[in-house]
Amino acid sequence: MQTPQKDSTAWVIQTWAAFLISISITTFSVLNLPLDNWIKGFMGIGLAFSIGSSLTLAKTTRDLHESKKLTSRIDEAKVQKLLSQDDPLMLK
Repeated sequence: MQTPQKDSTAWVIQTWAAFLISISITTFSVLNLPLDNWIKGFMGIGLAFSIGSSLTLAKTTRDLHESKKLTSRIDEAKVQKLLSQDDPLMLK
């Protein structure tokens, strides 16, 4: 049976740092644009929607990948059971 792949601490820190830095810089940039506040608000809502949909897409992709792994393990177990039932050389 396979053990789940675990990300290194450095990778987790790097991904969180990149996420926080990108959000911070984009928010700072939107706030300092020489535009009316309603336009900045509209851009802020767009930023928030982009962040939310990116997180949802990442979770959906992960869940789909994990369900395929589970399905393949179940299928493999079924095949092994069938093979063990029909194998005349297997000791029962």
